[in-house]
Amino acid sequence: MCSLFLPGTSRDETGTAAGATPFSLVTTKGTGMAQNETATNGHTDGYTVSKSENEWREELSPEQYAVLREAGTERPWTGELLDESRAGLYTCAACGAELFKSGTKFDSGCGWPSFYESVRPEAVQLIEDTSLGMVRTEVRCASCGSHLGHVFPDGFGTPTGDRYCMNSLSLNFTPES
Repeated sequence: MCSLFLPGTSRDETGTAAGATPFSLVTTKGTGMAQNETATNGHTDGYTVSKSENEWREELSPEQYAVLREAGTERPWTGELLDESRAGLYTCAACGAELFKSGTKFDSGCGWPSFYESVRPEAVQLIEDTSLGMVRTEVRCASCGSHLGHVFPDGFGTPTGDRYCMNSLSLNFTPES
């Protein structure tokens, strides 16, 4: 996700994606949730939150459904949580499971919210993704199997050396009270 930059997605002087609409989606339909799955941290199926696709469609916005359930990707620099800097907790937008603490969020300059580790290793599921002619590691919610983004081992001087590059549409943020 973060390693791809698309034409027309440069930032203007306000930090907004040039020509961005409130939501625009880079779809990877047909390359996501059912294809090329190899779990790398012990999860395969049997999610604790299990719903039919019709139930997910009823609960999620069309944009969220495209990202969370069809492994789509929102365009860079358009996500509502990209510049969120308050202390708090990031949870799965589909099921509410705790995923990331704000203290692990950092600015990677890629256009999506980035974190260097999940709240617990078992909070996320890591799956080999060979779509789009690349080998990447997809990140899913371990509770419901929803697509969150990808993780890259490219450092950025973080304590773990990892960059969890997440879609804002996949996350909800709750500020500390």
